[in-house]
Amino acid sequence: MSEHYFSPTSATDDARHPLCVQLAGAERDLVSSASVFSGRGLDKATSVLLGRLDALPAVPPEATIVDLGCGWGPIALTAALEHPDAQVWAVDVSERARALTRENAERLGLTNVHVTAPEEVPADLAIDVLWSNPPIRIGKEALHELLLTWCARLAPSGWGALVVGRNLGADPLAAWLDQHLKGRTVTKAASAKGFRILEISPQS
Repeated sequence: MSEHYFSPTSATDDARHPLCVQLAGAERDLVSSASVFSGRGLDKATSVLLGRLDALPAVPPEATIVDLGCGWGPIALTAALEHPDAQVWAVDVSERARALTRENAERLGLTNVHVTAPEEVPADLAIDVLWSNPPIRIGKEALHELLLTWCARLAPSGWGALVVGRNLGADPLAAWLDQHLKGRTVTKAASAKGFRILEISPQS
């Protein structure tokens, strides 16, 4: 596999640049890099997810929230800003993505964001809420393995939301997950701009 935003390390230029973006209802002055996914701003999929959080279940008090594939941090930062009593885990294989998310959390004064590589997340961490713009382009087999692994870490009452492009297989992915996540259902919570928000229910 050639180097991509889901590579652990990168040989491309890591020059930082300022990034002014709206998160949690306000303009935020952050930093980013061209060497990470959507380094110039909010990508359309993440924008759809963050714009339709109202279509998803309420986040419980003092929740453990995981942003799987955090990039420079828009989902994790929003979760931490909107739920200051939560513990937010920003997870990414990319060292540069993690460094940017960590710096952006510091810029916003957030102390409830834990930035980590996937293998460094505590094995006993029970996830209450999983939000993700998953790395669809890693390939179907790797994507399926990734999502099954992390959905298995949901607490029984936990739930998830994935934003996936309709043209990138959102509907087949929803059907596959619904079949393979035993005790949970996967439904379309919202749709906008060619993207689906797939909701993974608590265990029944």
